[in-house]
Amino acid sequence: MNNFTYHNYTKIVFGKDTERRVGALTKDMAAKVLLHYGGGSVKKTGLYDQVTASLREAGVSYVELGGVQPNPRLSLVREGIDLCRREGVQGLLAVGGGSTIDSAKAIAAGVHYDGDVWDFFDGTPIRNPILPVGVVLTIPAAGSETSPNMVISKEEALLKRGSGANGLRPRFAILNPERTYTLPLYQTACGVSDMLAHLMERYFTHSTGVDLSDRLCEAAMRTILNVAPRLKDNPEDYDARANIMWAGLIAHNGLLGMGREEDWASHGIEHQLSADYDVAHGAGLSVVFPAWIKYVYRENLPRFVQWAVRVFDVDLAFYDQDAIVLEGVRRLEDFFRRMELPVRLSELKIDTARFEQMSEKAAPVGNLKKLNAADVKEIYKLAL
Repeated sequence: MNNFTYHNYTKIVFGKDTERRVGALTKDMAAKVLLHYGGGSVKKTGLYDQVTASLREAGVSYVELGGVQPNPRLSLVREGIDLCRREGVQGLLAVGGGSTIDSAKAIAAGVHYDGDVWDFFDGTPIRNPILPVGVVLTIPAAGSETSPNMVISKEEALLKRGSGANGLRPRFAILNPERTYTLPLYQTACGVSDMLAHLMERYFTHSTGVDLSDRLCEAAMRTILNVAPRLKDNPEDYDARANIMWAGLIAHNGLLGMGREEDWASHGIEHQLSADYDVAHGAGLSVVFPAWIKYVYRENLPRFVQWAVRVFDVDLAFYDQDAIVLEGVRRLEDFFRRMELPVRLSELKIDTARFEQMSEKAAPVGNLKKLNAADVKEIYKLAL
């Protein structure tokens, strides 16, 4: 097990009606905030009215910026930075899913930075003060509600990149599973795919002596695989929604990666796919991750066998270790299909036309196997 330091100060407020506490929680963070959200669903469901009423009751001033899209845009981040500076905003309240939270984090990081916020996604460390961020989560998926990470798309350059700093962890995160009842199956499934990917990015490693986090990752994966299909038949299954919401947070708050090297190749490969084709992140991952496994699993065959056996109950009577791993991949793809997600690029109507340029932008990437542009291109081919 590798040395590590873990510090997560996000206050998690979980359960029914917890959004009623947003005003008081925000007041402890800032007297004036930017209320940041996406499209019309926050208003249609009545959540916007509840949040703003709670803010007013607590005496918190706010200005608004809506319009966050999936694969959140740099242009809106820049607009938010300008708005926060003009209005003297002291913090941000993100009401939505991972895209809204990531957009809020980028704004929070950029307000007190003298350069362009994209610098942080081009390798510049975040050393300036960061405005505090609070969250009311509506889409369990990215785990951004307690993570130190963010991902933003630069539209004009067809780039999607991440950045991070521990100061980006939200001060509080309100999670009410009932607020996810109205999510369409596709959004639910994309979220499930993302959280599985977050677990697998940590699980597939060369690090040894990590038995505890192995078992925690396996338990989280098995829970997701067992619980998520229930939501196809009953979207208002509270216990299923609660377990999925908690799993999404656990999958990406950093705890399960402690003491181990993480990979993140599949995310890097998918980010470029999303940048070029504006694919939903979870749908891109359900295509890319199985292809990545097929390409790299011999780099650490015993670990992939362990995954197939412990997570998917593949019978060791196969004896052929390659067959065990590939059966695990087949069962992963079968789960994605059950959740009505794509497992091939052709299902997304994507062909080979941009493989060369996408591979060049995505590489180098990965730790389990260091992937160059030629490797990434082969993975895109396997995903066809």
